[in-house]
Amino acid sequence: MTDAETLPEGTIKLFRTSEHDCSYLADRQSRTLFLDPELNFSLDLYEELSQAGFRRSGKHLFRPDCKTCNACIPSRVPIQAFQAKKSQQRILNKNQDIKISVQPCVFRQADYDLFERYIAQRHADGEMYPASEATYTDFLAINNEFSFQLHLTLDERLVAVAVTDRLHSGLSAIYTFFDPDLEKRSLGVFSILSQIALAKQWGLANLYLGYWVPGCRKMQYKTQYQPTELLIDGQWQAIGHKQ
Repeated sequence: MTDAETLPEGTIKLFRTSEHDCSYLADRQSRTLFLDPELNFSLDLYEELSQAGFRRSGKHLFRPDCKTCNACIPSRVPIQAFQAKKSQQRILNKNQDIKISVQPCVFRQADYDLFERYIAQRHADGEMYPASEATYTDFLAINNEFSFQLHLTLDERLVAVAVTDRLHSGLSAIYTFFDPDLEKRSLGVFSILSQIALAKQWGLANLYLGYWVPGCRKMQYKTQYQPTELLIDGQWQAIGHKQ
């Protein structure tokens, strides 16, 4: 069940879910605020809501709106200031044989087959298991004006896909999946480094990485790209280096 509210200017509707189990922190309840799903939102509105901490998932723009918890903190990497750590540079060197291309955000059977293997082997305990073509299409193959897929291929074989949005203020990393059999290549890290490189090439200021959640192990990687900025009290603030 949801309840609805309007922004002060009364031009768009926001909806709030009822409380449900938190996906990030055990023994906590969460709520989600999301934009009217019937609204065909513009890139300008998307940008404005992103600056207020919203993210895109499929057709939805959302942000956490929990009663007693504010652990989910939007994070981004300022591109011009980014400096790869030694471990990240080693990953870049290891994957020099991978070809990177920008592709339309549409359904392809090869993409889905890779996604299905990734979910089955890496996230069988998650909400997206078991994978289906319908949920994949709704989540990752929506061809908006601002969406694209970064395809990583090795010897003409698809090994990773990074679904990405292009905003006015930077790229937004939506979701990445990769060949689970190539663990030693650290393709998740390489995909983020590739998005950073593409943002720099396109003259964009930031790479948005979604929510950093202190205490959630699977979200800790988001502060490994330095410097990192967090949206705290409505302001983007730099945090110290983490080695």
